[in-house]
This record gives sequence, structure tokens and C-alpha cells, in this order.
Amino acid sequence: MSSSADDPHRGQPVLEEGVALEDAQVAVVLLHGRGASAQGMLDLADELSVPGVAYRAPQAAMRSWYPQSFMAPAEQNEPELTSALQTVADVVETIEAAGPGPERTVLLGFSQGACLATEYAARNPQRYGGVVGLSGGLIGPEEAPLSYEGFLDGTPVFLGCSHQDPYIPLERVRETAEVFRGMGAAVTMRAYEGLGHTTNDDELQHIRALLRRCADDEASPSGSPM
Repeated sequence: MSSSADDPHRGQPVLEEGVALEDAQVAVVLLHGRGASAQGMLDLADELSVPGVAYRAPQAAMRSWYPQSFMAPAEQNEPELTSALQTVADVVETIEAAGPGPERTVLLGFSQGACLATEYAARNPQRYGGVVGLSGGLIGPEEAPLSYEGFLDGTPVFLGCSHQDPYIPLERVRETAEVFRGMGAAVTMRAYEGLGHTTNDDELQHIRALLRRCADDEASPSGSPM
């Protein structure tokens, strides 16, 4: 289906890499940042180099998931934000229909994509394979409470950000960590001195470890959650 003014991201391509979903031990939804691309997120997947993983990277219309800051008044980011969240839901549904369930699905985003990944998980709480927010946090104005209902049931969450990120206040990342802890997630947060608005090797190591644990859990005879 094609996009419309009310649903601008509908019909945008979803790029694929890694193993087939039917054969995947883990599936990862990769969400790019503002001005970036789905292909750029697949380049990140290449750096991770974890076997048995299926990657799906949706492309935002006009390379942006929503028009304003993630901390702008909510109405200023509509209808793009609602369309973006539905895009994530559609990709998660496709993954689940092919084999890997939510407990083996990892939501991973950078910058604007990190905000989208964390917001989707908070609005749709269940046991995920993991949630990774690189230089991003939950969406909403500074003065608005970050209030969500539901239980993440031990979902591993990794949040990484710089002390001096020009776009992402560190306090919002800390607030995001607290919200997820309150929802029953197992949260790891790292704040890096002098990193800027980018990623580093330590973050990649954390992501590799998360994916391998998720894959190992799937392969274990008990199938018990991490």
C-alpha cells in the first residue's frame, strides 16, 4: 500500500539482511536516525557480525521518522510519529508470523531511531529479546510525565549516550532507564565522556553480547528466558 498524508511511512521499503526469518535464532529491527537510511543501519549490522540473526531495517519517508525534536509538543510530530510506530508494529508482526516471537526480537535504533525503538517498547510492553537505544530516549516534552503501563518481564535494555550529546539530553536517557526499570526491564545504561552523537566499540560489544545471549537462550534445551 502507498503512503498518504495521514500515514507517510506506509509503503516504504524494509531492507533485509542475515539469515531467513524462518531460520533465525534472533530477529533485529533496525531503526535509522534523522537524515540517515535503512542501508546505513544494515552497515551497522555488518559490524556486529553475529551468526543466526535476521535483520529488518525499515526506511522512513524523507529519511525522518518525525519532523521535530523528540522532546517537542506531541502534536508537532503527528501524524508522522503514529505512522512510524505503526511501521515498527508491522515489521514486528511480520517477524512473528515467520517464526521468531517477541522474546527473540530485538528493537535497535540510533538517534531518532533509538527514540522510536524505546517509545515503541514502552507503549507495547512484553518480553522482548532486547531493546537497544543508542543516543536516544523516550519521546515527549520535558515538562510532560513519562507514564506507561505494562510489564517488560525482564527484557534486557541497553541505553548508550554521550555526556555531551548535542541532540539528546543525558537526563532524558536517565529518565528512560528509570521508566524501563519500573516496567520490569533489566536495564544497562552507559554514558560516555566525549563521545558526541555517534556510537563506539563498547556499545557494539554490549549489542553483540545481547544478541548472542538471546541466540544461546533459543538454542538451550530449557528455552527459559534470560
